[in-house]
Amino acid sequence: MCTVLTQLLLTALHRVPSDALWYWRIGMDYPIVAAYFLFSVFALGACLGSFLNVCIWRLPLGESVIDAPSHCTTCGYDIRWYDNLPIISYIVLRGRCRNCRTHYSCRYLVVEALTGMLFVAYYIKTGLMELPLAMTASGFVMILLAITTAWIDVKHRIIPDATTFPAMLLALIAAAAFPEVWGTSNHLLALGGCLISGVFWGVVLYLLAYLGRMIFRCDALGLGDVKFMIACAMLLGAPGAFFVLFSGSLLGTVFGIAAALIRRKPLKHTTIAFGPFLAAAAVVWLFAGEVLLQIYLSGKLAY
Repeated sequence: MCTVLTQLLLTALHRVPSDALWYWRIGMDYPIVAAYFLFSVFALGACLGSFLNVCIWRLPLGESVIDAPSHCTTCGYDIRWYDNLPIISYIVLRGRCRNCRTHYSCRYLVVEALTGMLFVAYYIKTGLMELPLAMTASGFVMILLAITTAWIDVKHRIIPDATTFPAMLLALIAAAAFPEVWGTSNHLLALGGCLISGVFWGVVLYLLAYLGRMIFRCDALGLGDVKFMIACAMLLGAPGAFFVLFSGSLLGTVFGIAAALIRRKPLKHTTIAFGPFLAAAAVVWLFAGEVLLQIYLSGKLAY
C-alpha cells in the first residue's frame, strides 16, 4: 500500500500542467523582458512588504491596519505618499521622520527588501521548475505570512489571528480558482483537498497541544502556532505541513538547548518564540519542497 502511494506521489510530481512553460512563453529568455518582469515582481513584493510593516507594528497593539493613515509613531506626523515609497523613501530620508527627524527602525527597510527579493526568487523558481504560474499566488501568500509571523512572534510572542485567518481564506480562494496548484483540473477536488489538509492538521495539532499541556503542565504548542500550521497545510499541502512541523520543532529545540546553556538556566525555564522556526521551515519547503519530497520518495522506493 505504501509503495502504491509513493508511486502515485512521484507520478503527480512529474505531471506538468499545460501552462507550465509560461516562463519562456512570456519571453523571459530576453534580457529586457526578464528585467521588466523581475523588477515588477520585486516592486510588488516591496509594496506588500511596506504593508507588512504596518501589520507588524499595529496588529500586536490591536490597531487597525486600514483606517488610520501611515504616521510617525513619535510625533504623529502623517506620512506623505512621496515619503512612503518602499525602500526609496527610507534611503532618501536616511531612515528618519521628515518632521521630527526621529530615526526609524531598520526593520522597515529590511522587510520591504526581503519581501521583494523572496518574491523574485520564488517567481524564478516556479518558472525554471516549470510549475504552474498560479503557484506564485499561494507562494506569495506563504512568504507574506512567514515574514509577518516571524517578526511579530519574536517581539510579542503571539501569532495574531489577523494574519493566519486571511492566509487560510486566500489559500481556499487560490485552490478554488487555480486547481492546478493541487495537481488537478477539478475545482471542487482542489478546494476539498485544501480544506481536508487544513482540518486534518488542525485536529492533529490541537490534540498535540492539549496532550502537551496535560503532560508538561505548560503550553508546548500555542494555539497561534496551531493556526499558523493550519494555514501552512492549506498553502503547502500535507507533506509541506509535516516538514514545517518537524523541521521547525527540531530547529526550535536546538536553539532552546543552546539558549539554556548560554544563559545557564534549566531547559524547562527557557522559553522561545516557536513561530520564527516554523516560518523559516515553511520558506525552505516553499523553495525546495519538490526536491526534498522527490529525494525522500526515491529513497523509500529504493527499499
